[in-house]
Amino acid sequence: MTAFAPDSLVLNRKLPLWYQVSQSLRASILGRTPDASLRLPTEEQLAAHYGVSVLTMRQALKELEEEGLISRHRRRGTFIEPGARRSTPRRLLGSIDAIVAQQSGERTTVLGHGPEPVPGELAEYFTDVAEVATYRRLRSDGESDEPTNWAENAVRPEFAAAIDPADLERWPMTKVLRDVVGVRISRITDTVEARLADPETAELLRVPLLSPILHYTGVTYAEDGRVVDVARIRYRGDRFSFTVTVEAH
Repeated sequence: MTAFAPDSLVLNRKLPLWYQVSQSLRASILGRTPDASLRLPTEEQLAAHYGVSVLTMRQALKELEEEGLISRHRRRGTFIEPGARRSTPRRLLGSIDAIVAQQSGERTTVLGHGPEPVPGELAEYFTDVAEVATYRRLRSDGESDEPTNWAENAVRPEFAAAIDPADLERWPMTKVLRDVVGVRISRITDTVEARLADPETAELLRVPLLSPILHYTGVTYAEDGRVVDVARIRYRGDRFSFTVTVEAH
């Protein structure tokens, strides 16, 4: 029987190797074609394929086994579970309309909201106010109910007064600010970086502590130049990629 052929991987030595390998193999498994073999190569073959030690490979396989994507049988080998769900990684795209659309198909739960002092790391964006309204939300896959990301939004008080938290369970903050509150948005500045999951993020997203996540910061500006909203969103590293399209004209 021909063994399943996983995708190649360029390793980042700053991140845990076992995690990178497990998530790359996970993506290959979930994105496999219907006629792909269910039998995985041996541990030694997989280790050679990814350029890691056998011990690292075993740790990666253990993670996938605990997730229920593969089963390991002594003397028979390792196999993909036939029911392993196929999926395509989500993408974050660089336009306001795409940001509004990117959460479609996700279920949103508002974890809490209310006024609080401007956090120190956001002071540069809110120099003329002492407090912001903070909204915390958890988003889950609409079909599997698997958590995909959680968000914190810091909104200027005068705009927050017009926000109905129930709307945030239906629409992204950008849409609520633009289409419900009536903010004339001029631009959104995006920053995306790799971070490690802190205890709160690990618990909410159901990922291992200190596993890599995608941390997104979006700063929304009104036409008068004021910052309206600062969104900090933690995405599961195995569910999202970031794409930016640069037009020639």
